[in-house]
Amino acid sequence: MDENQHPVKLSVHPSRGLVDEKFTVLVQNVPPGFQLTVHALHQCNSSHIWEAFGHYTADATGTVNVGEDPSLGGTYSGVEQMGLLWSLRPVPGSRPGLRMHKLNVQTPMEVTVSVFRGHQTEGFKDQGPLVSVVVERWYMAPGVCRIPVTEGGLTATLFLPPGPGPFPGILDLWGSEIQLLEYRAALLASHGFASLALDYMFHKMTSGKMVDYQYIEEAYRVLQQHPQVHSTRIAVLGFSLGTSVILNLTAYSEVVKPRCAVCISGSHVQPVDGSFNQVISFYEANQKKIRYNEKNEVICRDLVLPIPTDPKLKVDVGRIQCPLLLIAGEDDQSWPAHESAMDMKEMMERAGNSHLLTVLSYPNTGHLIEPPYGPHRATTIDHHRNVALWGGQMVPHCIAQEDAWKKTLVFLRENLHKTCAASVSKL
Repeated sequence: MDENQHPVKLSVHPSRGLVDEKFTVLVQNVPPGFQLTVHALHQCNSSHIWEAFGHYTADATGTVNVGEDPSLGGTYSGVEQMGLLWSLRPVPGSRPGLRMHKLNVQTPMEVTVSVFRGHQTEGFKDQGPLVSVVVERWYMAPGVCRIPVTEGGLTATLFLPPGPGPFPGILDLWGSEIQLLEYRAALLASHGFASLALDYMFHKMTSGKMVDYQYIEEAYRVLQQHPQVHSTRIAVLGFSLGTSVILNLTAYSEVVKPRCAVCISGSHVQPVDGSFNQVISFYEANQKKIRYNEKNEVICRDLVLPIPTDPKLKVDVGRIQCPLLLIAGEDDQSWPAHESAMDMKEMMERAGNSHLLTVLSYPNTGHLIEPPYGPHRATTIDHHRNVALWGGQMVPHCIAQEDAWKKTLVFLRENLHKTCAASVSKL
């Protein structure tokens, strides 16, 4: 094929969009039956490089449509419209346990999509592509406002949708992260929710002391009292350790009275009469239950197993009086999320409030259930520089992420404003 006489055409639509928005990749003007590789390359904020690729054969019109034609090999196979994103993996030679997450949400995630001759599996950087385009994926839609928050001694960031409001609000808690993660809150604001991303673990490193439940209640108050937030339409969302916090406060707090709650990949098991510091100490005291697999990867899911029968060691979810969405991966190796969800379901049935509960439990899905089209990582480097096993298999995990995110947005819209508001303007 003479690409000078017949230049290959590559289009990605939209080339600029939200990270949870699908795109179409179209290759044109190649000979019928031509074998090619569609390749995606991304350098994340930590300078590590990730790639994904699929092998395709052009149809009788000299066209490949990634959303309609099957990949015959590569990092994904079959008809997978977003496989170039969810199958991203560190390039050969990268250190193990890498995790991709966006730290600066005010800049886009840039992905270079390229077409290479033949079915290639390696050496992409050493050869020139037939054609390339750069795609921008954003967490912040146009008009979303990012506001650092220190009021009340908080370490937090508020994201406001465009317009005067008032908007329904979401208090967003991650797990035992050592930094403030903003990207989920930014994306929620892009869908019309005023979202407060709160740091409650890394805060100890800057203030010198562990937070308590009053700190998180203060964050709820700050969000609730903001002039652009609808004070009676607040949701709480927790992931991993954040789920433990959210369940405790939703059941027992006199301050945190959410319209609804979303809990992802966590558990209700904890000493309910203790401080937040005592809850952390409870988990640390069970570290003898940590296991290691044949690759010496850390498995933490047994820390709170078996699920206790002692009511003092688990949140009384029968007290919860708002709609509750539990999201669990059945192969979660960090928390017994599925077992915890099943126990909470039984507890709420006995208490007569099971009508408030929705459980999304996904087979072959691991711990880190995030917004869709991000790559699945079965392991990561933990705080002690060990490789921690998160679990899950790539394809079912990524399918679960897409399904869970769509249903989370529907759940939030149904409970925070009964009319299903449309997302803010597309990029």
